Amino acid sequence: MATPPPSPAPQRFGLRSQRLGCLPVVNVFLARLGLGEHLDRYLPHDDARLRLAPAAVIRLVVANIAAGHLPVYALGDWAAGYDPAVLGLGVGDAAALNDDRVGRMLDRLFDADRASLITTTVLRAIREFDLDVTQLHNDSTTVTLTGAYPEADGYPRGGKATAAIRHGHNKDFRPDLKQLLLILTVCADGAVPIAFRVGDGNTSDDLTHIPTWDELVALGRADFLYVADSKLCSHDGMGHIAAHGGRFVTVIPHGRREDIWFRDWAQTHAPDWVEAHRSPGTRQETRTGSGAPSPPPPPRPTATG
Repeated sequence: MATPPPSPAPQRFGLRSQRLGCLPVVNVFLARLGLGEHLDRYLPHDDARLRLAPAAVIRLVVANIAAGHLPVYALGDWAAGYDPAVLGLGVGDAAALNDDRVGRMLDRLFDADRASLITTTVLRAIREFDLDVTQLHNDSTTVTLTGAYPEADGYPRGGKATAAIRHGHNKDFRPDLKQLLLILTVCADGAVPIAFRVGDGNTSDDLTHIPTWDELVALGRADFLYVADSKLCSHDGMGHIAAHGGRFVTVIPHGRREDIWFRDWAQTHAPDWVEAHRSPGTRQETRTGSGAPSPPPPPRPTATG
């Protein structure tokens, strides 16, 4: 009679792999910003029917923007590979991150007091990282969209305006496509974002500076230097800032009366130029091999007759 083979020894240990990635580092900065507590304050978990807290879902969306760059419908699969602790989730919560739930939490974020949430977070960043906000730089760009967006018509939601997708001056050189206008302001100290807004796709850039400047003043000071392109150079924009004690630097557009006058005047006069500042260029050919600034070029010869 054959002897049966011995039974395999029971497995005492198993191997399970979970990712950490860069999230431990990201979490340090989110903690210093106080993002979790700010989201808890403005997105309270006030509905017992919700499986996941709204603040936890939005915090995970922020972590995905920093580390994953995946669309909303892929958040669950992305989160499933990570240790849930680094995402602020419990065991099994990643399976609940479907696009419907995330979308409803984003709706809650829109309906919340987003202005106060952003202001609180920005002020925390300024204090925590000792940001120098005496000089702020503003610019805008367009995001080109394809497809039909019949509901993106600027209708109000919960008493708040929404941005309308419109044809406008397309900076991607696609006048056939609709767009939104993105308006961003950063501080000169490290180009850290300080304020951000979305405007209708047909919004003229020169109309964005007054509400942007007013939004920046709400952070607590009006004496910062506001740096913007030539679209700020309008009577209304510059006059509003000057009348409220602000300072600005902009570019006079070609064709303005002052520009034409100076060009005509310079034909028969020698401007008394005063050098305000000199710094080495960033391109390799402007520097010596040692990394020191190249000496200024010799003066160009002039002919007299």
